[in-house]
Amino acid sequence: MTENASPLGQLTLRTLAMPADANAAGDIFGGWVMAQMDLAAGIRAAERAHGRVVTRAVREMAFELPVKIGDTINVYTEIVAVGRTSITLLVEAWARRYLTGRLDKVTAATFVMVALDRDGHPTAVPAE
Repeated sequence: MTENASPLGQLTLRTLAMPADANAAGDIFGGWVMAQMDLAAGIRAAERAHGRVVTRAVREMAFELPVKIGDTINVYTEIVAVGRTSITLLVEAWARRYLTGRLDKVTAATFVMVALDRDGHPTAVPAE
C-alpha cells in the first residue's frame, strides 16, 4: 500500500484493467480510469438519491501513478455533501498490482452528481 495512506470511503466498484484499455506501452488510458470513477460515483449517488443521477462536474483530477494491464482497479466513494439536488463525492481510484497485491493510489477527484426526475429535470435529493 502507498506509504501512510489508505483508501477513503466505501469500496464501490472493482474491475480488471485489460489489454484493450491500454496504450502500446501497456499503460491504461486515463480516460478509462476516469470512466470507472464516474461509474462508481453514479452508483453511490443513485443509491443516496434513490433514483436517477447524472454527472454535473469533475474537479481537480491528477494522476499520481500509472495503471498497468492486469491491475485490479478499486474505486472508493465518500459522500461529502448533499445539496438540494446535488450530491458531492470524493472518489479515489486505487490499483491492486497484478501478482504482488500491492495497493497504490492512482488518482482522486471530486464528482458532483445531480438527481433527476423521470423527465430528466433536476429533483430534490430525499432526506436520509
